[in-house]
Amino acid sequence: METGSRIKILKSVRRVVVKVGSGVLTESNGLNMSIVADLAADICDLKRKGKEVVLVSSGAIAAGLRKMGFSKRPQSISQQQAMAAIGQSILMMAYEEAFGNLGHKVAQILATRDDLTNRGRYLNARNTLFTLLSWDVTPIINENDTVAVDEIKFGDNDNLSAMITNLSEANLLINLTNIDGLFDKDPRVNKDATLIPVVEKTSRKVTEYASAIPGFLGKGGMESKVKAAQKVALRGVPAIIANGLKPHILNDLFSGKEEGTLFLPREVPLRSKKHWIAFTKSPKGEIVIDHGAEKALAEQGKSLLPSGIKEVKGRFSIGNSVILVNEKGREIAVGMVNYHSSDIINIAGAKSSEIEAILGFKNDDEVIHRDNLVLTEKMDQGD
Repeated sequence: METGSRIKILKSVRRVVVKVGSGVLTESNGLNMSIVADLAADICDLKRKGKEVVLVSSGAIAAGLRKMGFSKRPQSISQQQAMAAIGQSILMMAYEEAFGNLGHKVAQILATRDDLTNRGRYLNARNTLFTLLSWDVTPIINENDTVAVDEIKFGDNDNLSAMITNLSEANLLINLTNIDGLFDKDPRVNKDATLIPVVEKTSRKVTEYASAIPGFLGKGGMESKVKAAQKVALRGVPAIIANGLKPHILNDLFSGKEEGTLFLPREVPLRSKKHWIAFTKSPKGEIVIDHGAEKALAEQGKSLLPSGIKEVKGRFSIGNSVILVNEKGREIAVGMVNYHSSDIINIAGAKSSEIEAILGFKNDDEVIHRDNLVLTEKMDQGD
């Protein structure tokens, strides 16, 4: 891609989510205060130029490790939660001081996936973010590792940054890590590794490149950063993975310098609600559908009716997301259900006109309406 095209993309950005990883923020004796100060200076400079910035910051557990004298991340969940509790105050104190020295205010937001899964809480969180930005306060967001067991075990701030990009309606995601971007192999052990400057579409080969570059202090590694970039690309938002250890990297990026790897957005993006269903809500169960229903969903854009349901797996409630699979077990779609799992079991295979007679009530003709359904195989084309 030409430098002019990159500049054009960055010039149009009004709101940006910046995610910074543990490998950038920490050094052997604790938080790297020069990096924190540099990051704060760049963000404040961007704000003076009219950009709104949301910061997603790792580093709480890593900061706790340093304070407690641990050499590596503990294995038990309770110890990791305790480390997060110790380190989060250190992390926010560092940001408070760095931004305060420049005359800017910050606000801490600790989030769990559950906070973003519930549509009402999701919208409330968005309103809070918008209010902070309107007050010229920089939101600093981290997963609430102290209480979120599942997030410590399976989540990471790369995934959170993609969710926040959608929630905040940002125009760009910048993911700062401790290497220069996405390479065709791990540059830390392969001197012949080549940086990939632009990814037009995430392919299997790109995913293979990413999986070969693990993380150290954090949980994500390059693979989770590429997945986060893919998620925002589907929303029509570009993403950049770059080296946060380089001085004033944010200013360099916005000046158009060829730093890092740029992931181009999809031309036809997923709508915000469908993106939320596909990537933010955690599926609570599974519905097996027959061939007729599969064809109706995939080829005709229809809703899921009870007549096409063969089996229900798991327990879930109205409004939960579930995965739809065909009779061979292949994932077809993700969608929000209009009935409890126990009710869907009772009406499986029945006609919509028979729902009220079977259940004694009727919420909707559809088990999942097409407006609340995202086809897995069509996500790459923007659904």
